[in-house]
Amino acid sequence: MRRLFRIVAWLLLVAIVVLSVVPAENRPVTPAPHNFEHAAIFLAAGLAFGLGYSRYLVQILGLIAFSAAIELIQLLIPGRHARFSDFLVDALSVSIGVGLAFLLAEDKIWTRFRR
Repeated sequence: MRRLFRIVAWLLLVAIVVLSVVPAENRPVTPAPHNFEHAAIFLAAGLAFGLGYSRYLVQILGLIAFSAAIELIQLLIPGRHARFSDFLVDALSVSIGVGLAFLLAEDKIWTRFRR
């Protein structure tokens, strides 16, 4: 299971990068609110990393740095813009995702299932 979560985690990061750097007119549009889209994908990424790897604090710090980098990269792309509010949503969401993974990892039933 850990291997599956690791693959999913890295695929989610690739998806975030692609969706963040494509021109705005090529970005898929969903009926969901903007902040919900950010929260959902970053929460999923944090959860996947947390379930795929250990060292939770390192993951949180690394994923927060990734969140900042994604917003800063958008400054270099015509038609895209960085928002501090997006960074806050992203950073909070990955932290919650990793935190949920930590709570699940401490659960003995889930730990047995993961092995």
